[in-house]
Amino acid sequence: MKITKKETAYQGYYRLQVFTVEDKGKEFEREVFQTGRAAAALVYDTKKQKFILAKQFRPAVEQEMVEAVAGMLDSADEKPEAAIRREIEEEIGYAVDHLQLLYEYFPSPGAFSEQMFLFYAEVSEKTGEGGGKDDENEDITTLELTPEQLVKQPITDGKTILAIEWAKANLLPKLKEQKNGKKSS
Repeated sequence: MKITKKETAYQGYYRLQVFTVEDKGKEFEREVFQTGRAAAALVYDTKKQKFILAKQFRPAVEQEMVEAVAGMLDSADEKPEAAIRREIEEEIGYAVDHLQLLYEYFPSPGAFSEQMFLFYAEVSEKTGEGGGKDDENEDITTLELTPEQLVKQPITDGKTILAIEWAKANLLPKLKEQKNGKKSS
């Protein structure tokens, strides 16, 4: 298979393109939604010992969503690490102490070109208000959850489900061990 032609059908906040694809001598078209690259993070406040999630209205699904902190990379040369540090400060008002890349993936490659960089972030110091940027029409509230509450929180956002599953397998057992170790001291 090879792409022989790309045409822009719509250019707005995002771009919709029509790709002409050739396969075994036949051509067909596919619409591709060009959304860019994004970064997201499951954020853990090491002082409060709570996870911090963002809650905001998402027009595409016509409802409020509880999600990992996330945002688009502002340019082709912006590093995902820089983008997620910026988003954590803008959305929840924290400076990042530690950042670990968990996954780099394509959430829905059948029709979307979006590339996602998913991180785990540790924070301990609030440096700003959070809440998002007015000029980006963001109205974000935060949700602080203990590890026990995190695993019980209903989540329908894919990147957040993936981050929580990573935490359940890799982080929560360590946090539980630390908590139990402190109690027996």
